[in-house]
Amino acid sequence: MWHGIEGHDEIAAEFETALARGRLASTFLFLGPAGIGKRTFAVKLAQMLLCQAKTACGTCDSCVQVTAGSHPDLLRVSKPEDKATIPLELLIGGDEHRMREGLLYELGLKPFMGGRRIAVIDDADHFKVEGANALLKTLEEPPPQAMLILIGTSAERQLPTIRSRSQIIRFRPLEPAIVERLLLSTGAVDDPAEARRLSLHCEGSLERAMELADPELWTFRARLLQHAAAPHKKSAAFAAELSEFVDQAGKEAAQRRDRLRLVVGFAADLYREMLRRQCGAPSSSDAELAQAATHALAGWPANQELTAASLDRCVETLNQIDRNANQSNLIECWLDDLSEARMA
Repeated sequence: MWHGIEGHDEIAAEFETALARGRLASTFLFLGPAGIGKRTFAVKLAQMLLCQAKTACGTCDSCVQVTAGSHPDLLRVSKPEDKATIPLELLIGGDEHRMREGLLYELGLKPFMGGRRIAVIDDADHFKVEGANALLKTLEEPPPQAMLILIGTSAERQLPTIRSRSQIIRFRPLEPAIVERLLLSTGAVDDPAEARRLSLHCEGSLERAMELADPELWTFRARLLQHAAAPHKKSAAFAAELSEFVDQAGKEAAQRRDRLRLVVGFAADLYREMLRRQCGAPSSSDAELAQAATHALAGWPANQELTAASLDRCVETLNQIDRNANQSNLIECWLDDLSEARMA
């Protein structure tokens, strides 16, 4: 375990080796599923580089300020919850102060106390083209003693101009045993059996596991699987039911998006299971999911392409959720398309 971060010891060892050899790159692109520790790793790496003892001791002035989020040489930017992309002004300042404020301007300033300036940009999947272009000069000619860490989920979601100018570090999903242990040790879940169940359904993401720790989600999941497995069921009534369930997540748009994302993910799980069956792979250990796949395949066209297309439609819907598409229209169109596939 590297400084309390579980599951990424190999990556930590690579950084320590590079630092010992004086071969640390100026720009890194951290890639991997959400909720597996990339952001935590980036901040801990920054703490180690800014630490007065260069060990992330946790007690020096620099370490204390990094922990408190107040270190003047550690800069952080992320996508606001109410935005679909990272606003350009966060990178290069507003119209009246272009290139005289914003993260890229601040990154070019002389270090205040740490000997380095380190910027962490979360949500790098959500750059506009002009935002990515604004990064180019910094990526091509990084300021002295500056480091930039971009955090995203996959290489495919990064613009080529960023991908080609960054050292890519790939983070693997956490092992179920690690997720289970973290859920219990942080108090997110009290019941060991529930922690185990969530660890097996969260795809190696602690964030997703905590989102799934909601009994209402599992009740609705059963309804969703029942609907998705029905061969000729109309979608309009279920669209209204789903919209109501999503609205119950809370008043904030981000809360509703998170719940809708989980529901669409449940449907994607079903189509993946169906596709595995059609390819001759073993059934899932999730009894409810396996039963729904058996029911669905009984009335499903013997066509792997249709199953794959339904899965792709779910992935497309997840991307549309991230782009803040209108919720009602999104749900109706998604369910209509899946219904048409079932009746093909």
